[in-house]
Amino acid sequence: MSIELWAARLGRPLTAEETETMMALLPPARRERLLLQREAKRQEPLCAYFILCQALRELCGWRELPEIALTNRGKPYFPRHPEVQFNLSHTAGAVLVGVADEPLGVDIEHIRPVSQRAMRRLADVDTREDFFRSWVRREARAKRSGDGVGTMMQGETPLRYGEVYYEIETFPGYAAGVAAGGAERSGTVRRLVLGNPPEETPEKPPDGEI
Repeated sequence: MSIELWAARLGRPLTAEETETMMALLPPARRERLLLQREAKRQEPLCAYFILCQALRELCGWRELPEIALTNRGKPYFPRHPEVQFNLSHTAGAVLVGVADEPLGVDIEHIRPVSQRAMRRLADVDTREDFFRSWVRREARAKRSGDGVGTMMQGETPLRYGEVYYEIETFPGYAAGVAAGGAERSGTVRRLVLGNPPEETPEKPPDGEI
């Protein structure tokens, strides 16, 4: 299986009916975890699992998500289907989903204001774009290996033997990338918009600094 990728923008907040429909698709344990979060924080992860469900229906013919477990470092996986690997990422207004037959890591980040001090300290760069390219690369690699995002703070390390990383184009204002091993590199990213944006929506203020 090649690496299959889906990227989605949230054009507007989910309605109560859409939220209920998406929640019903999730395994009970995953649903309970999402319900513990504040409502405003649920939309992106909920959409990520919704897209994963649709992707697996297309790729595997599954009509519902199987049981999802977590490794001791928090990486989700299908314990009954080790032949199907997946990874999810979500940020303000967008999600990224990857499916393959080997471990992979994906990350997407909204490019937002970051202090010069943080950019220098964490990535030794001078621009937001370079900072988030570095951040995405480190997070995708950490998610693939299962080492945990705590290793990201140790700085970048050379690619390991058999490890590949590549950037992908998703939406303006976002950085995204994929870390993988021997799987065939995906040549396309399926881009979706979940819900049309309302007319004359006022521009949102920038996110706070990291």
